[in-house]
Amino acid sequence: MKYGSLLIEKKEYVLLKKLMNLSGYHKDNTWKKSIKKLMEEMETAMILDEDDMPKDVIRFNSNATIVSENGWHKKFKLVLPSKSDVKNNCISILTPMGAAVMGYAKGDSIVWEFPSGKQKLTIENVEQENESININMVL
Repeated sequence: MKYGSLLIEKKEYVLLKKLMNLSGYHKDNTWKKSIKKLMEEMETAMILDEDDMPKDVIRFNSNATIVSENGWHKKFKLVLPSKSDVKNNCISILTPMGAAVMGYAKGDSIVWEFPSGKQKLTIENVEQENESININMVL
């Protein structure tokens, strides 16, 4: 891991905690495991001010390019659940893919469980949009 632990911006951390508390009722086991794993990783995350966040870390509204060990490429924007739109490559933080990449940086590799089984992913690129999130918004 490039920075030694997840890096999460302070306001986004608060919002993530709210989302995690509400998402515990999801029926799908893979989704529940993803949320639980992200919650565990957040316990050791470095929480940073907005100005201290590196540009190559995936956060809300980041565009990420991911490659898997079995060769697929995926580019998507990580968004709040209310902004999720798979057809337009907007992936919710509460999906297994969203939970897997939050707080990781360009070049990091992750092993995560998906509905199709465990996969190793590598973050190939991260681009930031200067779109702020409303931390009072929950879903």
